[in-house]
Amino acid sequence: MVTERGLEVLRAIVQDYVATREPVGSKSIVDRHQFGVSAATIRNDMAMLEDEELIAAPHTSSGRIPTDKGYRVFVNHLAEIRPLTPAQRNAISAFLSEPTDLDDLLARTVRALTQLTGQVALVQYPSFERANITHVELVHLGGPRAVVILVTDTGRVSQRIAAVPADMDEGDVATLRARVSVLVTGRSVREGTAVVAAAAEALPAEGPRGDEALRSVLRVVAEELEEFRQDRLVMAGTANLARSEADFRGSISPLLDALEEQVTVLRLVSEMVADEQGLAASIGRENQPFGLEEASVLASDYDASIGRARVGVLGPVRMDYPSNLGAVRAVARYLSRMLDEDERAR
Repeated sequence: MVTERGLEVLRAIVQDYVATREPVGSKSIVDRHQFGVSAATIRNDMAMLEDEELIAAPHTSSGRIPTDKGYRVFVNHLAEIRPLTPAQRNAISAFLSEPTDLDDLLARTVRALTQLTGQVALVQYPSFERANITHVELVHLGGPRAVVILVTDTGRVSQRIAAVPADMDEGDVATLRARVSVLVTGRSVREGTAVVAAAAEALPAEGPRGDEALRSVLRVVAEELEEFRQDRLVMAGTANLARSEADFRGSISPLLDALEEQVTVLRLVSEMVADEQGLAASIGRENQPFGLEEASVLASDYDASIGRARVGVLGPVRMDYPSNLGAVRAVARYLSRMLDEDERAR
């Protein structure tokens, strides 16, 4: 059973180790912190922490460092989330001001967060399954190409090239646009996906020229709607892993592979359990099922009109949890506010 003073000693060890990257001994705790007890008493507290597997001795060092379990106790019970300074808040506001669209806003979000924390920053796209398709446009580029444009009520816009007959005139384009629009406009992305699939299936194998053009355009629309439904991540700051390579016990290659693939990180971020503040942390060996036991991930929920998603950071287990949690929470709140303002403006 760890005493209250023992937990405060753990707090001191975590803070000092994160600040110095050096194992922490009883003498340095007495010198740096106001416990009002002797180094021998602190050593007894440290022995209890070691028995509870909250700290450990690296090699033959006389000092101790936190274990993954120790960081978990620190985050759950001892970390006081550090609020951002006015300068940091102004920086976030400047970074996120006047984005051109959702893609731009999320790209700005990860750039701001990686600058604030020095970690890999990531943001999960909200799922667009419930978004409604508000507009379909078809622009003939001349020759056998046309741009298919889909717009949703969330502000998401996609543009893809479809193959069409080279000799289409304005009337043909208008007819084709109307045929597609009546299928999907006003429907959710989920409903639109099903309707487009059924319409494409119903087209005769060898129909008139207009049906062939419609088949081509519907194929592109189906691909775009399917992409709207996919979970996606935006990331920035991967180079920070190389700068902090000394904090990883093994190679950083598995981390880089996971970031490159995204699926593993997406699953981890989605499955993390948030507290009442919407904050979640997954530390070190807790990430072993995902092959990320060398890293910690911190995340916060943000609200979009079509549901919640997450913004967060990934980095070494030895990180400044209070500051990083504060930055993640602040950025998530800014992002929620901007998406809400954008929704109201529409």
